[in-house]
Amino acid sequence: MLQRLDLRNVTVFRKAVFKFTKHINVIHGVNGSGKSHVLKLAYVLQHALAFPPSTSPDSPPAKGALQRIFASELVEVFRPDSLGRLTTRTRGRVKATVEARFLKTSQRTSFSFHTASRSEVKITQIPRNWEARPPVFIPPREALSMYPGFVSLYDAHAIEFDRTWRDLCQLLGAPVARGPRAAGVHELLGPIEEVMGGRVDVDRAGRFYLVDDQGRIEMHLVAEGFRKLAMIARLIATGSLVGKGCLLWDEPEANLNPLLVQKVARVLFELAAQGIQVFIATHSLFLMRELHILRKSLFKDVEARYFGLHLADGEVSVQQGESLEQTGDFTALDQDLLQTDRYIDLETGAQS
Repeated sequence: MLQRLDLRNVTVFRKAVFKFTKHINVIHGVNGSGKSHVLKLAYVLQHALAFPPSTSPDSPPAKGALQRIFASELVEVFRPDSLGRLTTRTRGRVKATVEARFLKTSQRTSFSFHTASRSEVKITQIPRNWEARPPVFIPPREALSMYPGFVSLYDAHAIEFDRTWRDLCQLLGAPVARGPRAAGVHELLGPIEEVMGGRVDVDRAGRFYLVDDQGRIEMHLVAEGFRKLAMIARLIATGSLVGKGCLLWDEPEANLNPLLVQKVARVLFELAAQGIQVFIATHSLFLMRELHILRKSLFKDVEARYFGLHLADGEVSVQQGESLEQTGDFTALDQDLLQTDRYIDLETGAQS
């Protein structure tokens, strides 16, 4: 479980510290302020530590191997021309550092790279343990309709998708959970399947369907909002989002109507309440207000923390706290208010 992330000269962050809660972490900011970068860094740090070598799974991470893993993950997830392109853009040689603190102090990690680095990092603090489970990263668009054959296509050809898509498809294609992990599945799945009007199924060819009382509907014919919920349902059914773990979701509100945004907010709290650490990046004031309402009314024991990223003169500052008000100006709110003023002026004839 990621507790803190310290960045120096990494992409748009000259100096930034993120202190995360174990439950729900909400990142907002204008386009270009680094929201997705924070999610992807959190993903790389945890995903790289989730796959010990099969030849010695009980051995602690080795420095040389882990340096190669971190470098590879950074390049495949961010897709820069070279690793050095992930340093803050400025004149001269720049050193970028990433330091991560986890709930288990034995997993504390830090590494650095330079402007001239092509595909190598230098680890300055080696974790002593591997992560128990890989994190789940969900991009703004759904992946179920493109799933058949995607992993083999990604592995065989250079296609314009970053590594998170491949990793997500692998998790979506995993078998349904059995045994102890299946115990918490039904409680989480029931409300989602009720909203979708059916359950998610996959055939031997890897095609996903929504199954309801009328039969099977090809997933690409289902509305995208329901397909996004179907991804969550599938990840719960396979056990990827049951018990302990981490979910990182970039713009969960994309292509959802307000009713489905409310359902997604409820699902996020249900997951957090059962032990999943949640990170989201969002532009949606509606979603953040819904999270606030749920936190105050139904999920008082679930912590939420907000992070406002503010871009000025090419640099990003971070304001954070336990409420949206502590994170500085929120662009979406400002634009909502301005639009309301323009609408009222127009309808009342104030502009004539």
